[in-house]
Amino acid sequence: MTSWRNWSGRVRCRPARIATPASEAGLESLLRDVGPESGPVRVAGSGHSFTPLVATDGTMVSLRDLSGIVDHDDATGEATVYAGTTIHDLGPMLADLGLALENQGDIDAQAIAGAVGTGTHGTGADLGSVSTQVSGLRLIGAAGESIDCSAAERPDLFNAARVSFGSLGVLSRLRLKLRPSYRLREKRWNLLFDEALERLDELAAASRHFEFFWFVYGDVVQVKTLEPTGDDTTPEGFSDWLNEMVLENGALWLFSNLCRFIPWLCEPLGRLSGKLGPVSTRVGQSHRIFPSRRLVRFNEMEYAVPRAALPDALREIAAFVRSKRIAVYFPIECRMVAADDIWLSPFYQRDSATIAVHRYAPTDYQIYFDGVEAIFRNHAGRPHWGKLHTLKAGDLAALYPQWQAFCDLRKEMDPSGLFLNPHLRDLFGAQS
Repeated sequence: MTSWRNWSGRVRCRPARIATPASEAGLESLLRDVGPESGPVRVAGSGHSFTPLVATDGTMVSLRDLSGIVDHDDATGEATVYAGTTIHDLGPMLADLGLALENQGDIDAQAIAGAVGTGTHGTGADLGSVSTQVSGLRLIGAAGESIDCSAAERPDLFNAARVSFGSLGVLSRLRLKLRPSYRLREKRWNLLFDEALERLDELAAASRHFEFFWFVYGDVVQVKTLEPTGDDTTPEGFSDWLNEMVLENGALWLFSNLCRFIPWLCEPLGRLSGKLGPVSTRVGQSHRIFPSRRLVRFNEMEYAVPRAALPDALREIAAFVRSKRIAVYFPIECRMVAADDIWLSPFYQRDSATIAVHRYAPTDYQIYFDGVEAIFRNHAGRPHWGKLHTLKAGDLAALYPQWQAFCDLRKEMDPSGLFLNPHLRDLFGAQS
């Protein structure tokens, strides 16, 4: 029996078996040979989910050997990729074809299927999550059958499966809508917290990608924008290394450990860190500019709230943390995501702002996350499926208009509950 743990170390399990099929035929054979009596079948990507989505004492499937580009179409600007391909590896592969993802998050370690299946996203007021870039997909079902779907072929299954976190079957390949390869200009600067909230609509509309980071005891936010550009790539220099390795990782690790052992330092170090954000500009290929290196491990909760609710929600978080003198150091990240039509997407039929709160992995997050989650829920927030939350089936049914339709389809696709671990049974209120 082999042990498995996620990136932050919070989720651990001991699967009876870890299988690594190298082909779709091998994956189909694997699913035909296992049954519910063998324990849940769950698919693990890079372990960047903080919830126990993939935890199992049965069969864990790794798709790391099912990786690469299957085919591409220059006329439509689409490519089919195997599910185990990491976003990090996919970027250069697409660039070699003159193509690129329209948008992605700031961590690129995830397998593309994991990012799609959990509704992972980047930022952009007019841009959807990674899942919205999928034009077709293939599932391997509970009986080992291959099922293709798209907006034209089994559209209900398509709208359910794009964000289904492995509950309908195992994603084996995805068809992605892409754009011609492009460069991005990244700009970073600091802005007063109150001014950022007052100018939120203006700032979000002024750039294709807009986000900001905020240390909750500080009064300054660190703004980051990305804009397509025809400018030449800027060479990486000492200042880039200083920003990424010293300020974003080294100082974060040092100050997080100081705050871990001397909690009262959270307030002065948070105020200081907010003002230390880099003021910089750089240009590069999109797949190199989108991601940031994250070396300091943390646990995370993220909710999507209606876009107009962002200022009030942040002010309420500040009031809660400061009134309770909660020892919080890690910054809060705020991004914009456009509405979509995917049944269990946190952005279903609603333009949203996402608020992500983090806690240094070795420290306890419970009091902080519980209080912040209550604020999110008061604003009709929907949780990111791969990040910590406490919602159960009844709570989720009230947030997702297509919840019951999804549950009915899930039971049709997997009547014996082969893909349900205890976490998913709680989410769906399911016995099978």
